[in-house]
This record gives sequence, structure tokens and C-alpha cells, in this order.
Amino acid sequence: MSSIAFFLSLSVTAITGIYLYRRLNPQGSLMLAGLIMLTLAVIFNIQPVIPAKPTGSIIFDLIKIVEETFVNNLARAGLMIMTIGGYVAFMNHIQATNALVYISMKPLSLFKKYPYLAATITIPIGQILFITTPSATGLGLLLVASVYPILVGLGVSKLTALSVIAAATLFDQGPGSANTALAAELIEQTNVAYFITHQLPLVIPTTLVVMALFYFNNRYFDKKDAARLSAENETENNKVSQSVSRPDVPFIFAFLPILPLALLILFSPYVGLLQNITLNTTTAMILSLFISLLFIALHTRNLRKTFDAFSSFWKGMGNVFASVVTLIVASEVFSKGLISLGFIDSLVEYSTHIGLSGISIAAVFALIIFGAAMLMGSGNAAFFSFGPLLPGIARQLGMPAYSLILPLQLSASMGRAASPIAGIIVAIAGVAGVSPIELAKRNTLPLIGSILFLIGYHFITL
Repeated sequence: MSSIAFFLSLSVTAITGIYLYRRLNPQGSLMLAGLIMLTLAVIFNIQPVIPAKPTGSIIFDLIKIVEETFVNNLARAGLMIMTIGGYVAFMNHIQATNALVYISMKPLSLFKKYPYLAATITIPIGQILFITTPSATGLGLLLVASVYPILVGLGVSKLTALSVIAAATLFDQGPGSANTALAAELIEQTNVAYFITHQLPLVIPTTLVVMALFYFNNRYFDKKDAARLSAENETENNKVSQSVSRPDVPFIFAFLPILPLALLILFSPYVGLLQNITLNTTTAMILSLFISLLFIALHTRNLRKTFDAFSSFWKGMGNVFASVVTLIVASEVFSKGLISLGFIDSLVEYSTHIGLSGISIAAVFALIIFGAAMLMGSGNAAFFSFGPLLPGIARQLGMPAYSLILPLQLSASMGRAASPIAGIIVAIAGVAGVSPIELAKRNTLPLIGSILFLIGYHFITL
């Protein structure tokens, strides 16, 4: 039965991929595929996903799963994504983004001649921030609000700017990462010890390779796109030239787009400005919104204009819900369908029967979990499905547990950045107005090179 289920999951995934390639509505394609796989899991009694509150009817249970997915996403990441999307729209409306770009262009004028270098430097800076803000989607959207307009102003394309922002969240590392917590638990270490003794020695050299590959990959594709779409690039250049013109607002407004990020860093447990205060992303966004409204009220001295500006925040939230949150929900239903058909379990079972050496099987596992994360759109889902099995597999292969767990844990988060249905890809692409599929395609080639380096370097230095 597992062979049939595996074949069915691959077939549904392949058909869904074709639909997405042909630009059918992604929400509808992913939702339908997920419901089909959930239905097949029930029919064949494989690993049926049961809602938290069953209805007593199989048909109603399937719909209940969709409802619970909506509710869970709105209560967690959905609200955060909507508030960040609304804040980005609000910053654009009050010209705070323009002020940030205008001011940034002066000290960054050196990078006008080297825009791809500036974009590439964003990757390690973002990775440091990712340790203090361990939410890929949250950090990605914060960087879209603050760094993205600066990079575009320097002259790189939208896809290049978004590509390096996604690359900043490649590695789920640091004590605050859920994947780090599970990996550390599996090898019976503390989060901090695992981070320092295992993650950093592998992440640092891999990051250098990631930077080089993304630099040349983005420069190549931008030149290729420029040659094919000269008219469109002319329009984009006009937009950039307008975006760096002097804004009609006080320059202190330039601080507002980076205010949420500054608050999250200052009040993170790793900086510890005030040890007894905790701050999450949504709270930081709403607090920054009210501070910004105060700035507008003092600047315009007009209550009507202040409230009119406020309305842009709600409109931005609505736009992000329609384009981003709904796609994340559909992607999660699709992921649940894959899990319900035993897709991950089948991958593990088939891989262990290949008959390769221990290191070869570990390398194959890393590539498999990379691909699984691409299909599922979640590094956490992929690693949490594989993770508990790894210590036992490592013992069978005669390897220390960390040598198998470490590359797979990092591979899972790397695969997320190449997935067109991953939360961060959908979110940052949606806010910037580009296709998630195009962004995932832009990231795929350098990520394949990076994962091959990570696997080779890890096992060579064991």
C-alpha cells in the first residue's frame, strides 16, 4: 500500500506542478491537490489527517481541516504577515520609504557602481538578524520594508533584491530556532552548544559559497532579463529614479520603516535591553504604526489626513490576505495531503534500501529532505517529519548522530527558499508584486550548488 500511496502522491504533485507552470490559480491548484491527497489517504486508510474537532462525517472533516488551517494561520503567521504587509503599504503611502531610500543613497552611493555587491552583503547581515528574529517570513517581510527599497534604489532588479532577502533565511540556526531545538534534543545537547559546536563551523563556509553563487547568478539573470525586456527595464528605471527623488516629508520619517526591526532587535532575549519585557513581531508592527501616526499628525496637523493615511494600512492588510495568506493556507493543505499519503515515510524507507555506504546514504537523505522542503514549502515540516528517525538510522549506518542530523537540518531550511509555496517566498513576493514561482526559480540554481557544497564540505571535514 505504501508503494501505491507514494506513486499517488508523486502523480498528484507532478500534475500540480504542471498546473502551476501553466499559471493556473495557485491557491486553487494547491488546495484541490491537497484535498485530493487527503481524500485518497482516507480511502486507502494510510495516514488520514483528522481535524482537532471531528464532525462525524468524512466529507465534513475534510472541510474542517481547511477551516482549521485558515484559523491557525490567521491566529499565528497570518496576522503577522498581514500587519507587516499593511505597514509596508502604509510606509509607501506616507513616503517614509522614499525618505529612507533618499537618505540611504548618500552613504551608499559607493555601491551605485557595485549594486550586486551591496545585495550580496545583505545575506550575512540578514543571517545575523535571523538569529535574533527566528521567523523566516517575519524577517523577510521586515527586510522588504527596510532593505528592499534601498537595494532597488541602488539599481538591482526586484527579483535580485528579494532573492538575497530569501537567502538571508537559508539556515535555521541559533538557539531560538525550532529546528535547532529539535536537532539539539536528538543529539542530547543544549541549543547553544549545538549552535556553536556544530552549526557555525558548517554555516560560515557555506555562507561564503552562498554569497558567491547568488552574486553571479543574480547578475547573470538580470543581464539576461535586461536584454529580453528592455522596455520593461526602462519603466523600472524610471520608477527607481522617482523613488530616490527628495520626498515631501521630514527626513526623520526615514526611521519609520526600520523601526519595527529595531524594536525587535533591542527587545530580543539576545540583546536584552530590558530582561522582563518580551516583544513579538505583530506587537512591534502595531506599536510602530501608532508611533508613525503620531509623526503624521505632528507633521500635517490635520486629523483628516492622519486618518486617511491610517486607511492605507487596512487596505494593505486586505491585499496581503487576498494574495499571500490564502496561498499559505492552500500550501499547508497541500503539505498535509503529502504527509497523509506517507510521502516522507516512503522516501525514508526507499532510501535506506538503496544499498549505498553510510556517507552516501546521508548525502542522499540531505538531497531528499531538500526536495521535500521544496515540495512542502516548509523547512520545519520536512525536518520534523524526518528528524525523530535520524538517530536510529545513524546508528544503523555506524555514524555519530550529529553527522547525519546537522546536514539534514540545514538542508530542510535551504529547500524552503527554493519553494514557490513557502511562506517567506509567497509573502515577500506578494508584497513586492512579483511571482513566487519566478523568485523560487531564481533561487534554485545557487541553492543546488550550495547544498552540494554543504554536503561535500561536511563529510570531508568529519
